[in-house]
Amino acid sequence: MSNSNMFYIKCGALDEMKDNFPESVEIRGTTVNYSDLENADVVITNIQQLQGDENKWLSTLSEDFYDLIIFDEAHHNVASSWTGLRNKFKNAKIVSLSATPMRADGKLMSGEIIYSYPVCEAIKNGYVKKLKAIVLNPATLRYVREDQGIETEVPLEEVRRLGEKDADFRRSIITSKETANTIVDASIRELQKIRNNSNNNKHKIIASALNYRHCIQIKEAYLARGLRADYIHSKEDGKYNKKVLDKLENDELDVIVQVKKLGEGFDHPYLSVAAIFSIFNNLSPFIQFVGRIMRVVDQNNPDSSNNIGTVVFHAGANIAKRWEDFQEYSQADQEFFDQLLPLEGLDFEDASELEINPDTSRTPHINNVKITRQNGVLLQEIPLMEDENVRNAFDIFLEKGISPEIYKEMYEQLRPVKIPKAQKRQADRKALDELIKTMTGELLYRHHVNPKGKNLDNTFVKDNFALIKSAIDRKISDLVGIGKGKRHEMTQEQIDLANDTLQEICNEVEKEWFNG
Repeated sequence: MSNSNMFYIKCGALDEMKDNFPESVEIRGTTVNYSDLENADVVITNIQQLQGDENKWLSTLSEDFYDLIIFDEAHHNVASSWTGLRNKFKNAKIVSLSATPMRADGKLMSGEIIYSYPVCEAIKNGYVKKLKAIVLNPATLRYVREDQGIETEVPLEEVRRLGEKDADFRRSIITSKETANTIVDASIRELQKIRNNSNNNKHKIIASALNYRHCIQIKEAYLARGLRADYIHSKEDGKYNKKVLDKLENDELDVIVQVKKLGEGFDHPYLSVAAIFSIFNNLSPFIQFVGRIMRVVDQNNPDSSNNIGTVVFHAGANIAKRWEDFQEYSQADQEFFDQLLPLEGLDFEDASELEINPDTSRTPHINNVKITRQNGVLLQEIPLMEDENVRNAFDIFLEKGISPEIYKEMYEQLRPVKIPKAQKRQADRKALDELIKTMTGELLYRHHVNPKGKNLDNTFVKDNFALIKSAIDRKISDLVGIGKGKRHEMTQEQIDLANDTLQEICNEVEKEWFNG
């Protein structure tokens, strides 16, 4: 309240010279009691504090205790926990606020819409960043079905259909090194552009991954290219994740990778490039993710070079389903997001081929389709705010398969980031070790074995996790021909061989220790 830049003072809602500030209290654990709420004008809490049939805040307060209830992130207000709150304080007026009225499960936020503010207006006024998308466009796609063994080349329409119907195909687009690396390279290119244009090196990349293993893969890809990268994940403890977020806040990272961790309410304005390595089955979680790069650096300044955000994705990842959610959006927002991620008009004619071959293994988390090579990927830059007549003219050119000279800057050949061989080897070796740890944990979990227990070791010296990891490590050492404690001397070829056979090695260890 002592800050003269506080929103309510700046807008004249409150007078900093008068003692008329409302009394507020926060419900969190047992730090407040009923008398604190009685003496307050505003009570602040979250739904977790109000859950349960015997919840003291619901059972002890009268039905008319609250005059007004404001739900933030109110697309959750159709959940049973929110319904219980409404039923308890049935006479209170309710105001629901949300940037994404539709939930991930397809349910629409309850209530009557009394005000809607289009995203495009927020961009024009400099309240959120101006966005554009970078689409990675392979020319054609070749794939082989495991049960057929015949190579097939398909057009874009069939690629999209396969992406919708074939989970292995869809996952391979974003998990194979060949295609994932093009997303990495394109996102770095866009980060460098934003940093150079703004003369500000605080701008960063946020990447969305599929799972824990995928986080490791993406992190190491950025590290190999010389960027400071780390990830947060629910599998890591709170202390680890906090340390990573502290590095982000202190500008000690260039890239942060996550799986649905940095969602609602997370605010770091220097996240400016969103690299999509995951699958969004509908609109709401996608907007939540893109929202992480929409916070402005320079308030109320739509022309600031700091207020630019870029979304990078691969055209073959298939995100068409989320567009169905637009039927509940205003036309202004629908046009805005249609420009961001168009489903038509991607020009594949000048790019080279994307080849896909099957992966013969069929174990959990392993795809039945493997991308082996991708060349000549083109980047299509899609500005969100441009002259409508120009955009319509450009659409006509695209329909005719022509890339006009005036738009030549929108089509750039993606040059892979040059990675020093030593740096790549070091990053791949580190990623191999992290992957072994992950697969060890998964193996123990699958057989309901406590990682910290020592029941697998007859000498009761090593815990179960260390024992199984050592078994995997020994087989890798035998395979590549290195001695104990010499993994740091592994060559790139040895690391690649270990990666290629790691699943087979884990299967052998599992058979020896659990199925023998």
